[in-house]
Amino acid sequence: MQQLHALLFCAVAGVILAASGSLRAQRLDPKLPSSAANTSTSWTNSADDQIRYGDGSVARVVLLSDSAGASNDAPAFACGFLCGPACDHRSFLFGVFLVTTNSAGDVVAAAPRPVTVWSANRDRPVPDNATLQLTDAGDLVLHSADGAFVWSTNTSGLAVAGVRLADSGDLVLFDNRSFPVWQSFDHPTDVLVPGQYLRPGMRLTANASAANVSEGSLYVSAGNDGLSGFVGHDPPQLYFTAPVSNSMKLLANITFLNGSISAFGQSSSSSSPEIMISLPVARSVQFIRVESDGHMRLYGWNLSSWVFIHEVLHKYIAGDCEYPMACGSYGICSGAGRCSCPATYFRRASLRCEPINPISCQNTKNITMVKLPDVTYFNYDGSGAIVHDKVTQPDCLSGCLANCSCKAAYFKTRVNDTNGTCFLQSQLFSLQELQTAVPSLYNSEAFIKVVQIIKFAMSRPPMKKTFGTGMLIGITIGSVALILSIALLITMRKCRQREDGDHIEHLPGMPRKFSFEELKLSTWDFSKKIGEGASGIVFEGMIENESVAVKRLESVARRKEEFLSEVQTIGSIHHVNLVRMIGYCIEKSHRLLVYECMSNGSLDRWVFDEQESPFDWRTRHKIVSDVARGLCYLHEGCRQRIVHLDIKPQNILLDDQFNAKLSDFGLAKLVDRDKSRVMTRMRGTPGYLAPEWLTSTITEKADVYSFGVVVMEVMCGRRNLDHSQPEEAFCLMRLLQENARNDKLLDMIDRRMEDMQLHSEDVMRMMRLAMWCLQLDSNRRPSMSTILKVLEDASAVQENLDFNFVITSSSIFREGCLDESDLPSSSVLSGPR
Repeated sequence: MQQLHALLFCAVAGVILAASGSLRAQRLDPKLPSSAANTSTSWTNSADDQIRYGDGSVARVVLLSDSAGASNDAPAFACGFLCGPACDHRSFLFGVFLVTTNSAGDVVAAAPRPVTVWSANRDRPVPDNATLQLTDAGDLVLHSADGAFVWSTNTSGLAVAGVRLADSGDLVLFDNRSFPVWQSFDHPTDVLVPGQYLRPGMRLTANASAANVSEGSLYVSAGNDGLSGFVGHDPPQLYFTAPVSNSMKLLANITFLNGSISAFGQSSSSSSPEIMISLPVARSVQFIRVESDGHMRLYGWNLSSWVFIHEVLHKYIAGDCEYPMACGSYGICSGAGRCSCPATYFRRASLRCEPINPISCQNTKNITMVKLPDVTYFNYDGSGAIVHDKVTQPDCLSGCLANCSCKAAYFKTRVNDTNGTCFLQSQLFSLQELQTAVPSLYNSEAFIKVVQIIKFAMSRPPMKKTFGTGMLIGITIGSVALILSIALLITMRKCRQREDGDHIEHLPGMPRKFSFEELKLSTWDFSKKIGEGASGIVFEGMIENESVAVKRLESVARRKEEFLSEVQTIGSIHHVNLVRMIGYCIEKSHRLLVYECMSNGSLDRWVFDEQESPFDWRTRHKIVSDVARGLCYLHEGCRQRIVHLDIKPQNILLDDQFNAKLSDFGLAKLVDRDKSRVMTRMRGTPGYLAPEWLTSTITEKADVYSFGVVVMEVMCGRRNLDHSQPEEAFCLMRLLQENARNDKLLDMIDRRMEDMQLHSEDVMRMMRLAMWCLQLDSNRRPSMSTILKVLEDASAVQENLDFNFVITSSSIFREGCLDESDLPSSSVLSGPR
């Protein structure tokens, strides 16, 4: 997966033109801000001065708007060099961004990483030692480290005197009269800030994905009739319109104001703007971003972090599944963040659906149309599709098969009619599952073009009816022998299938099946070990240009049917906060699992390892929220409730953007919806087991208890059972119990990161949420959906909590914590650790 590119922001290292017009020399230093620079100056993207954020981002801020320092912990617009999370020093972009400053005007390192509001070279990132130059001729030019041209304002000869960063966030090249010659507001990327406008013909283009800031295929465009959203090319597909009224004869621009997106007319008689979309009034800095899935979201500053405030398009788009990229191309959205792929012909790969057998225009053999029951499309009759009226369904499908560029067909008829309208689609984005049947005068059917999966069957040639008696007897005997031989062959083949596991290969929802030899080759003969758990070793691999983690299970004792059942269960669930299973191998004694590769490893490495930079508050909050979403899906979003039973930092993996995903479902237990609890043997990891394991009667609330332990570990920066601590502090839960009773939660906050102390109130609120999860009575613990509401500030933590978090009455609990020697071994089916 492509890592998040970073931003190169206009650096000023030479002579700086102050707001008063006087000149003063200034070195490249984020603590010495200025807002303007003159011509004949060049800058180098070097590491001499920089700010490192908790998620690995690196900023070299040198140009701040004059509003910086207006108050403590307040956002301000800035320019500088920025490399995103897990900085590789090769992916810098140039643009404008929001940073947090203190009352002295210094950029605060212990704060959320900068938010990009404009960038110039999002498709051509540059490395360290790239140069930026404001030439004598007045052109602002960016070159890569090797001198290759990357970008410029093309303003040579236009009497440019200098560059200035306005308090509004507008980067301006100005002339000797201070009039703008060029400004970034005229070249928007994916964000609007208050006061910024879109003239007819201008557009906001979303990033390719959340992890890839290059220009994507989805955009929102301003036209003379209002705002419109499109996705794709040749032709683009419309997914929403926000029109202006008929009284607006000539549109001048559409502007983001405080409390609205409003239209301004060109006519002098237009005394006031027309409100198109009402928004919450700002209490602090806000911005609107067009997201890669099609959403337009309003974000605002909330004392110490950026928070989601409002869905801008809720008036025009009813639900998440109606957005064009909710589940990616060919993905089927069924609400609550659930995405799936069309069965049999597609597999889920890197959060998208990929055809098992890709279609080629050079080879049309075995191509067919497959019906997708109970699905619809966000706008198939206004999406630029080829339209044929008064045709039959077979003619519609034949038209798509005959057109190489056609990917899908939609056929719409009146009830009881055979002729209808055919829409042939050359691009296919997210589909939507119909939740309930809505009475309609029309019937609509969706079909996608796929390559057939050929299944070979044995057939018997017809026998002649007229034979002699002897020949008939001979043929009869031969036929019996042939049938017995075939039966014997089938029996032997079934035996081999049971041995090799081939008989489950085509079960619906099953991940891809690999041979042992395939995985041996893809892991370079299992030579690159990246982890080891109780049940197996994890190796790095590469399959079809995608990095994967291959876990080779050791000491496999369970029945193959049980193993395959669990593989099918794990492979059939898809959520952004669950590690994706790509495939498996069950060949003779070999048992292997193939997962997406999570480049930043497991959470325990980042929380407990003293050599790693500790996370800031925002990153910790995000990780906790990600884990909560994954658990909420398992508990409440699947057909069968899935209880994970082994929630711990080692089973929480982080991608290159530090998005957290749950892994290792080897101990997971399925619970039917009509049952509230399940009886099972004790399983899990010492320090994370809920007290109800003593009764072996388990519900999903066991996961909630383990989640509470993990939250405390993340907030405190230490393990629950830590042998390096003094005896009285060995068990974190017992320490929490004492400090909660004595009102000393502040003493438990991770002191390695100053940012955690600055957000002490937020951290202690998170600790109180953890204590709610740690209630000994499982009925008093919140559900994961309630926990999510608390994390999103939509609900409060319950009052009158019981401060008893550990049990000491059983021999398997020692000093309030579980003793490892009393626990059974873990299950063998595990995700990468």
